[in-house]
Amino acid sequence: MEPAGAPPQGCAPAREAEEPPGSPALPAEEPQGGQPAGLPPGEAALPAVAGRERGRRGAVPQGPGGRAARGRGRRAPGRRGGEEGGRAGRRPRVTVDSSKAKTSLEALKISLRQLRWREFPFGRRLPCDIYWHGVSFHDNDIFSGQVNKFPGMTEMVRKITLSRAVRTMQDLFPLEYNFYPRSWILPEEFPLFVDEVRMMKDSDPSWKPTFIVKPDGGCQGDGIYLIKDPSDIRLTGSIQSRPAVVQEYICKPLLVDKLKFDIRLYVLLKSLEPLEIYIAKDGLSRFCTEPYQEPTLKNLHQVFMHLTNYSLNIHSGNFIHSDNVNTGSKRTFSSILCRLSSRGADVKKLWSDIISLVIKTIIALTPELKVYYQSDIPAGKPGPTCFQILGFDILLMKNLKPMLLEVNANPSMRIEHEQELSPGVFENVPSPVDEEVKVAVIRDTLRLVDPQKKKRKDVQCQTLEEASEAKEEAREAGAGDGGERGGSRSPEAGLPSLCLKQVFPKYARQFSYLRLVDRVAALFIRFLGVKGTTKLGPTGFRTFIRNCKLSNSNFSMASVDILYIDITRRWNSMGIDHKESGMGLQAFVEAFFCLAQKKYKSLPLHKQVASLIDFCEYHLAALDEKRLVCGRGIVERRSAVVPSQTDGLHLTPAAHTPLLNRTAAASKFADYRNHRY
Repeated sequence: MEPAGAPPQGCAPAREAEEPPGSPALPAEEPQGGQPAGLPPGEAALPAVAGRERGRRGAVPQGPGGRAARGRGRRAPGRRGGEEGGRAGRRPRVTVDSSKAKTSLEALKISLRQLRWREFPFGRRLPCDIYWHGVSFHDNDIFSGQVNKFPGMTEMVRKITLSRAVRTMQDLFPLEYNFYPRSWILPEEFPLFVDEVRMMKDSDPSWKPTFIVKPDGGCQGDGIYLIKDPSDIRLTGSIQSRPAVVQEYICKPLLVDKLKFDIRLYVLLKSLEPLEIYIAKDGLSRFCTEPYQEPTLKNLHQVFMHLTNYSLNIHSGNFIHSDNVNTGSKRTFSSILCRLSSRGADVKKLWSDIISLVIKTIIALTPELKVYYQSDIPAGKPGPTCFQILGFDILLMKNLKPMLLEVNANPSMRIEHEQELSPGVFENVPSPVDEEVKVAVIRDTLRLVDPQKKKRKDVQCQTLEEASEAKEEAREAGAGDGGERGGSRSPEAGLPSLCLKQVFPKYARQFSYLRLVDRVAALFIRFLGVKGTTKLGPTGFRTFIRNCKLSNSNFSMASVDILYIDITRRWNSMGIDHKESGMGLQAFVEAFFCLAQKKYKSLPLHKQVASLIDFCEYHLAALDEKRLVCGRGIVERRSAVVPSQTDGLHLTPAAHTPLLNRTAAASKFADYRNHRY
């Protein structure tokens, strides 16, 4: 993997527009729309748009000096310059429905003012370009545009579901996924948890573990507690009523000022297919409020020492609200990187490890997300496209190894905090640290999903001859570069460079081999049959086995039915999604692994699975090719007997759209033969 970080250049607090120390060393931003990102020399910064909309038909983009850039306003040199200026003045603004934004509303409003986009805080009868939801994809019925939530994301990052997804990847690639603590899912794995802990203690009597119990549906630190032994009465008394994940507690975290802290890093999942991931250059570091000591029976209950959750520590008398990004109980991540760099730490490697952790986690989540996506937005039906900002909570160990704590589907985007003026009387006070990080993340997310960007590029695109002619006319008019500013200056001029850096597909070559479960999910979706479902019925499973030619004398269709029933019944007994009957993706993945182990006994699991995927894809490609040939033969026979109504001639039938790209099919044949021989 190429270096993902850049050495810090100093320890001054990083501004929004600057690269924080050790930030991902990705390619420099290209000027938006072909124009420089900053303002031309001598031109004033763009004024902030007032909260109240101006103009009868929507506010007009402001030109230099704050005047409206209208087509017939300030005359640009030459006729072409005037036409360009008119087009710029009439450019429609992006519309955003913020009626469901909830706690992110204030940061969103600031971002929209900076971008000069149009907000609809109470919704709109006409469709908007972007819908900003605070909690769920299902907050509104949306049939077009873009929405900032993926269907199924909230369910996918719950503690149990996330642990299952990561564990599947750990089974396939244990060394690649060692950034997630050893976990057990309760209540179904409680006996396994007890047995494994006893075995580890027997093999190593000096091992004195601590475990952290996290309720599945908990958030903001609710219900989390530490235990030293599985026999803890709180654990055994609550597991039946409240499912949870129990993990090995990380006892040796990195400390700053003798305090434990974690990192909230913001990640933009811009697209599922193709997969596109961005990471924010800066994040938040959230500190405990009591000096850290390794867990003992005496201090297990001290949440302000062991738990980094902001929602818990804000109630501590030691919590420090600070306007400085380098001090207080909440700081910027870049300030921590600067401090580590000054101590000689390899910040470049740390960033590289964090990027790797994020990409691998997203790869673990995407298979099931695709199942949810095709269920809510079936192919061929009207629906929005999706993007989402995720909050990754990461803990640094003493050796600077990042460990994933959890992923938040709805990270808090509040930029203020409550301050108690008198008993029972609170006031919202701005938080400069939150505003610096969160407004940049929201604003630059919107810039990346800007639906007008492609249209603007098309409008601004000129041939070399046209550009040369425009310059010549401007020179003759003696206006220098004024015409260019009046007509084609980028609407993003004056904004800071993007704080979000692409990491996938940029690093796709290093991580694509991990996407085996993605390919299994594609097989699963193919055989679902009914659009909008997320469960595979027994008929669909039998069709999968038959089409992929997986049954034989040693594995009859009766055995197929038994396998389906056993696995489906066990997963359903865990209480997972009883809305539909049938086999879900996780159960299908287990069945697929079982088939791979039966067929390729001598290989490691990831090679067994890869081999079976190749085998299935080969036979499905052959089946599609056969159907294509048969379909073409039927069309040709029909065309031979149906005379044309024009001049009594027989016309050549229209080209038949292939069901499967023939080149891809041939490639699959070749890959399978190479693998086989």
